[in-house]
Amino acid sequence: MIVTGEASGDLHGANLINAVKAMAPDICFFGVGGKKMAAAGCEILIPGEELSVMGIAEIVGHFPFIWRSFQRLKGELTSQRQPDALVLIDFPDFNLRLARQAKKAGIPVLYYVSPQVWAWRRGRVRKIARVVDSLAAIFPFEPAYYDNLDIRVQYVGHPLLDEFAAHATHGDLRQKLQIPDAKKLVGLFPGSRRNELHYMLETLVAAAGLIHEGQPDAHFLVPVAVTLSKEEIQAKFPQALPVSFIEAGDASIYDVAGSCAAILSVSGTVTLQIALVGTPMAILYKMSPLSFAIGKRLIRVEHIGLPNIIARGRIVPEFIQEKATPQALADEILRVLGDDSYAESMKDALRRVQVGLGAPGCSNRVAEMLLDMIQRHHSARREDIDDQ
Repeated sequence: MIVTGEASGDLHGANLINAVKAMAPDICFFGVGGKKMAAAGCEILIPGEELSVMGIAEIVGHFPFIWRSFQRLKGELTSQRQPDALVLIDFPDFNLRLARQAKKAGIPVLYYVSPQVWAWRRGRVRKIARVVDSLAAIFPFEPAYYDNLDIRVQYVGHPLLDEFAAHATHGDLRQKLQIPDAKKLVGLFPGSRRNELHYMLETLVAAAGLIHEGQPDAHFLVPVAVTLSKEEIQAKFPQALPVSFIEAGDASIYDVAGSCAAILSVSGTVTLQIALVGTPMAILYKMSPLSFAIGKRLIRVEHIGLPNIIARGRIVPEFIQEKATPQALADEILRVLGDDSYAESMKDALRRVQVGLGAPGCSNRVAEMLLDMIQRHHSARREDIDDQ
């Protein structure tokens, strides 16, 4: 069984499934994920995007569906097709509870994309070690948090490096969209969750209007995640604003980012995808006032943007909550567009982030961890039977 509730987790899950099947073709997957995992051959019991919400206030309103989904998966752990292993990808509040149920059922657990204990609730490491057998860490500083605990932890590198290494360009996006060379392309990346649209899309649209006033030859590119509706996003933009909306099948996120001179992006995995391309960006994030007030008390990191966390410093500007005003965002993008030395310094810093992410091959390393965990579990069961 494999479970993720994020668009990025769907991508990582699909790559892992393909890597496992290349090594052990007889292994089958089922669980929670999206279209990419389904295309890789996973039987989707619950669509991951239906579980994915951010913020405590938002989770409360979505709780009945989350609870029913949890109960269904809990039942699968003890059903006739009881899985040989449970793979959990990110999504910690849901997945750690499921890990506890798997432990009770005697099913080994591999956690891929470690819960961010370095950001908040560091005391969770002991809880994680009690219910997780193997943990695949994607940042080099993560394994140290689990020192002296009864859990196998391996740094596997970042999964996006595999995707980026395999990325094949789909040609000149500017030419495909018939955008004149004189136009400066600016990316507006609205995220992959519906509640992100609720809190941030209007801010992005307003910022785009201000950018266009300051830079009349700007043309905006808006990638639309498979979890969202192009029509819903498009309806928020005034017709007078020059915007191209790009669905996942039309071009990759790397094609879009590589075509842009600057990007405004919601915080998340996508900021690392932009960092791999090297396009200067600004990061924003907004949520409900209640969720922000609670999160502010719990989170213990100086930065929320993944490029800044990896760089251990503010290399990309962040605009959080009340600081994420349309004017502040527009001013930052206009600075990138108008100051070549400023843009180049950010590109240099993003190149250092690329180095800090490690080497490709993450999916294969996690696949080997999974197969090794299953083999060790089966060997231990045979020994128990022999002792009896």
